[in-house]
Amino acid sequence: MAGKFDPQNAQNLMEIEKQFAVKAVEQAQTYWNLMEKVPPRELKLTKFDEEIFNHTIEFFPEFSENDNAKLIKLDEEWMKSEDGKKRWRTFIQMYEKKVKEHNFGCLIRTDARQEYEETNTIFVMRMQFYAIEIARNRLGLNDTAHEIAKAEAAKEAAKKEKEASKKKASK
Repeated sequence: MAGKFDPQNAQNLMEIEKQFAVKAVEQAQTYWNLMEKVPPRELKLTKFDEEIFNHTIEFFPEFSENDNAKLIKLDEEWMKSEDGKKRWRTFIQMYEKKVKEHNFGCLIRTDARQEYEETNTIFVMRMQFYAIEIARNRLGLNDTAHEIAKAEAAKEAAKKEKEASKKKASK
């Protein structure tokens, strides 16, 4: 007889954790690739972007203060504080039945002006990712990241072209 699943007493199975990590990395790579190809202000992440943006700015007024400093550079300590967790939990619950996989784990850049790298990445819930990245995109805070992604793609294309030329020349 199967009982109800209790997440509080569930074991952390290494294989499941690895699968979540792989999915989070794939999502981050996909988002970075999108930022390379589409100007962030034109990027649409959900069909509720407008609502999520307005709600985020209203629910977290500190994101609008000091030229959006707390959106540009996330404060992980605040996000994980008792107050931060409580506020985010309340925010996220409003999208429970609206946004698919709202509580899946995602990687987010702590500094919007930089790319995904180990020292600039934290793990958040998908709704936190949407709230922060939609706001960053709308406010132009991801414009620098867009330029970085485009420059990286151009370098990579040039490198591949050079390698292809070398192969042709050696035939």
